[in-house]
Parts: sequence; C-alpha cells; structure tokens
Amino acid sequence: MNIVTEYPIWFILFCIVAGIIYTGILYYRDKKLNELSVWMVRLMAAFRFSVVTILSFLLLSPLLKTVNREVEKPVIIVAQDNSESLIAGKDSAFYKKEYKQNLQKLINELDDKYEVRLYSFADKVKEVNVADSLTFKEKQTDISELFNEIETRYSNRNIGAVVLASDGLYNKGAHPLYASEKIKVPVYTVALGDTTIKKDIILLKVEHNRLAYLGNKFPMEIIVNAKQLKGKTTTLTIKKGEATLFTQTINFNSDAFTITIPVLLEAKETGLQRYTIRLSSLSEEASTINNVRDVFIDVLDARQKVLILTDAPHPDIAAIKESLEGNQNYEVESYTIDNFDKPLKKYNLVILHQLPNLRNPAAKIINEINASNIPVWAFSGASTILKSDLTIASNAPRTNECEVVLEQNFPLFTISDNLSKAVRSFSALVCPYGTYPNENSSNVLFYQRIGIVDTKTPLLFFNTSGENKTAILSGEGIWKWRLQDFASNGNHILFDELISKTVQYLSVKVDKSFFKIAGKNNFLENEAIELEAEVYNESYELINEPEVNITISNSENKKFLYTFSKTNNGYRLNAGMMPSGEYKFEAKVKVGDKIYLQKGEFSVSALQVELTNTIADHQVLYSIAKKHDGEMVYPNQLELIANKLNSRTDIKSVSYSQKKLSDLINLKWIFFLLLSLLTFEWFIRKRNGAY
Repeated sequence: MNIVTEYPIWFILFCIVAGIIYTGILYYRDKKLNELSVWMVRLMAAFRFSVVTILSFLLLSPLLKTVNREVEKPVIIVAQDNSESLIAGKDSAFYKKEYKQNLQKLINELDDKYEVRLYSFADKVKEVNVADSLTFKEKQTDISELFNEIETRYSNRNIGAVVLASDGLYNKGAHPLYASEKIKVPVYTVALGDTTIKKDIILLKVEHNRLAYLGNKFPMEIIVNAKQLKGKTTTLTIKKGEATLFTQTINFNSDAFTITIPVLLEAKETGLQRYTIRLSSLSEEASTINNVRDVFIDVLDARQKVLILTDAPHPDIAAIKESLEGNQNYEVESYTIDNFDKPLKKYNLVILHQLPNLRNPAAKIINEINASNIPVWAFSGASTILKSDLTIASNAPRTNECEVVLEQNFPLFTISDNLSKAVRSFSALVCPYGTYPNENSSNVLFYQRIGIVDTKTPLLFFNTSGENKTAILSGEGIWKWRLQDFASNGNHILFDELISKTVQYLSVKVDKSFFKIAGKNNFLENEAIELEAEVYNESYELINEPEVNITISNSENKKFLYTFSKTNNGYRLNAGMMPSGEYKFEAKVKVGDKIYLQKGEFSVSALQVELTNTIADHQVLYSIAKKHDGEMVYPNQLELIANKLNSRTDIKSVSYSQKKLSDLINLKWIFFLLLSLLTFEWFIRKRNGAY
C-alpha cells in the first residue's frame, strides 16, 4: 500500500512550507501566548502545522494505491452417480450405507487442503452438501451433462481435478468420453457397480408410434434380451386391460440372446390407450422388474388431409411432402393442377405452389377454395387467392435473394430456441421483386434480408379473414433448408418443426370455447406434470382474474386438488412428478354467473432404462481417466485418491493480485484525525485562556 499523486513528489515541500507559514503567523505573533510555557505553545503549533500540512496535501488529490492478494485453493469436484442402476445388484446395502460413509470420509480428508464440491448426477446435475443425501433413485443417467455443467460453472476457476464415481452406464446425452474433452484437468474415476453377467430376462425396448388412428393397424417392435439362460423359455403377452391381444413363446438358444418381435395391433377405441407388455419370469432371474413395460398410445379418430397443388414439379414440393409424411397427424396428396379433378371439401388444407401464375390462373380452384373457406398456404406469387386482396406489385419478372429475419414477437405459435437460431443461417430464397402491401391483419414470422439490409418486407406471413386462415411464403427454394438442417444436425427435425407448426396452425379449426386446458398427454415419471389454461370473457378476450381449480384422479380414484398459478394472460400448473399410471382431470372456472368445465386425461410412463442394463461398464471410466491423466480405482480404494491428488505437483493454489486506487480524501480516518488535532488544540488554548 502506498500513496500516489499526479503532481511531482517535491510538491509536498509546498505543503510543509504552507503549514510552517500558517503556524508561524498564528503562534509567534500572538502575545496572548507569552504567558504559556514553551512546550505548550510548541505542542499547539505542532497540531496546527499538522492540520494545515495535511489539508494542503489533500489539495494535490492524492490516491491510495493498494494491492490485495488472494490465494485460491484448487477446486476438487467430486461427482457421484445417483441413478438407481447402482443399487440394482447384490451390493445395494453397501452403496446405501458403507460407501456413502467412505465417500464422506474422502471429502473431509480433501477439504483440509482443497476446496471440495460434491455433485450428484443422473436425471440432472445438482450440488449436494453431504454424501448422505444421495438417494440412488434417479431414472436416467446423463454423464455428458455433468461435464457441460463443470465447464459452465468453473470455466475461470482453479480446478485441480475431477473425481467421477459411476458404474459407467449412461442412457441419455452424448458419449462421456467425447463429452469430457471440454474439460482440461485430471479426472480420477471410481469404478462402481457389478460387471458380473447375471441371469436375467430383459424387455429391452418397445418401439411404437405415439399416435394411431381409429380403425387402423399400428406396429410395435419388441426387443427381448436374455443373459445366461440358454435352453429356457418365456412367454410374451400384450394386454389392454384384461384383454390379451398378443402372445408368443420365446426359446432362448444362447446365453447372449436377443430377438426383435414385430407386432401389429388394431386401434379400436379413441383416446389414450394403455398397453401392457410382459415377459413371464423365471425363478433364477436376477430381477423381474425389467420384464414389464407399459406403453401409451393416443388413438385419434381422423387425420388432417393436406392437398399440394403445383403447376410443375419442384424440389420444394418434395421437401414439404417428405416432411408432412413423416408426421402421423397428416395424410398428404400431391398433384399437378392439370391432373387434379377431386372435390376440395374433404381436405383440411391446400398448399399452392406457384399458383396462380401468368400461364395458369387456376381460376376454378381459386373460386372453389374461396367458396369452401379452406385454409391455404401459398408459395411465391400465389397471393392473389387471398380475400383481403394482398398482392405483390411488380412491373417486371425480377427476383431478389432473401435471407431470413425472425420476428421475435410472433403471436400465432411458438418455435423452439434451436429453430430460432437455425433460421438465421438458412440459405437465401428466391423472392419476387416488387411492392408488398402492409396489412394490419397480417402476422409476420419471417422478414426479408436483402444483402446486409434487414427490411420490413414479409417473407412468411399469415392472414385471417373471418375463420379462414392463409399463409404466404413469398419465395422458393426451401428444399435447401431441409438439406442444410440435415447437414448441420444429421436430421430434419428443425425443418419439420417449421413445416408442421405452420400446417398445424392453418389446418386446425379455431376453438372458440371460453375455457381451454393444454398440455402433454404423456409424461415420463421423472417429469413434472405441467398444464396451461386460458379463460375468455364474452368478448373473447383473455382474462385471468377468476381462479382455475383442477382435480386429478389416478386409476384408484384417489383425487388430488390443485389451483393454477396466474401468468400474464393465462394460467399455469406444475403438479410435480407423479407415479406411473393413467390419470384423469376435471378443471373448473367460474366467470360471472357461468361455470366452465374441461375434462381430459394423461398418462405417466415408467422409466426403466436404468434396469435394462445393470452390468457396469468400467471400460468407459478407464478411458476417461487415461485420457485426462488420471487413474481408475475401485470403491474399496477411495483413500488412494487423496494420496494421488496430494502427490501431484500440478495441483496447487493460485494467487491473484488486484490493484485498487482510491481517493485519500474519502478515507474516514483522515477526517477524524484532522478533527482530533483541531479539537486538542482548541481544548489546550481554551483551558489556558488563550481564547
């Protein structure tokens, strides 16, 4: 700590001279002081000299320069797998008690020298205080999310090492070895779990569609796995309620047996249907929990019919059609306009590509669409079909290459964050050059960016006339978006989201009910039950003054009462997690003198992925430790970790220095020093009659 000033240091001499002159004038010419002793006068003069000198020095705006040094201990992150696969074997009692005690002992030993942070991971990553709070009950394991969390939280910290305790099994997220590349510190792994192959029958997987349609047959693929049970048999049954829909005997002809069984079932009832798939158990099995699985399929009574009409073949049509055909909600038909002679009334949506145009005005189709109030999605130049006479005025057949500018406050439907980011890099479309009218009734999702200029010219916009909905994409070339999505992500999920949400908004009839409940119809048992509600008044305006109550009933008719929380213009309910099973609900709201009711149902599916494979994968843990200059140990060797960490020379404390400048005049003790000097001087003069 030292004092600095912007003036030369010899300016202090002026301050001292000022103090001497002022003190000399005050004391050596004052005849009243002649009667006082010399030491008394000198003492008072010293007080006054000090005050004047200090005040003069403060006029030089001196700064107090301080250097603070802080020593940061190395951070040791202990990450413990908290999934239920750890206690699925014969060592469950060890992990529930003795192992937790040994882990806490290790933490206490490391805490003397390091800053230790204990995390649990499985469904989610969270910091815990003590090892005893671990439950080993979580339903999925995502080791990659642990490394993501470490990188995010400790990117600028002095991390010494990571201690990863797990069985190496993961069923969610990226491969742990590749995910660990994000962190550049030593990783020590504790190999938990049992690598012994036990006798077991496992209902490994059930592949099925989430939706089916009444009267149609829908497929299932059931994958059965058996270990160390050669020569044994089991029976596969599929039930709906008490009715048996399918049965098959399976013979195990090897100790490592796997079979895929295709099943075709018929959807006979609408609504959420529960199917129970079961494998008969054997007495020597290690576990029978993984022999049963419930699946829930929502059976609908009809699919939305979408008609695509075009003047000529175009890759945009193929991209749209492939996207919609991958969605079970839609039945798609595609024709050139010259070959189409069917009635339009059976379709829920018509997609017009480059129609009408100068060569083909398509007057008959346009008139039939307008007469039938069928929603339309038009592509480039087809805006003349709109009843609101939205047109693109152009004097010549010129075009622009237009990129996407997303409207952040688009009100008609929401798109995911990933899609919002992706559209910014989508390829440019070829758009008609001209004047686009500004209609107040239009809602714009995408604007055009021409070159580097963000315009207010719409690229994808929606219009509603009465109950008839229309969308216009004023450009062609979206087939490149589909290819670009696959090149970036290895799938078409984001492109399909854009197409399906647009089609869903256009094709779904407007629900004019005054009370609506929205939410998923199937949840996993590690998911919170979340529902949303909307209430409208007689003018069909959103309100949220009245309370919305809901009663949820399980299959045993046990009732749970909840009240929705109010949001800005609606309601939201988070009922927390519920056990697997089927649930029904009845929501109620009173608006004025009227009471509105909404009924529905949802299911909660059991998560058994942790029990389908309980054979520990220590090779993953060994690879992670080797890649990060660490070592793998076993649960009975936990004490070795402290010794290995202490012996490393690259794990050390880090000292940080921070310089700080502050005005000396702002220090309170300076004020009190001056006040004290003046007070003592005044008191001595007053006491000796010098005033």
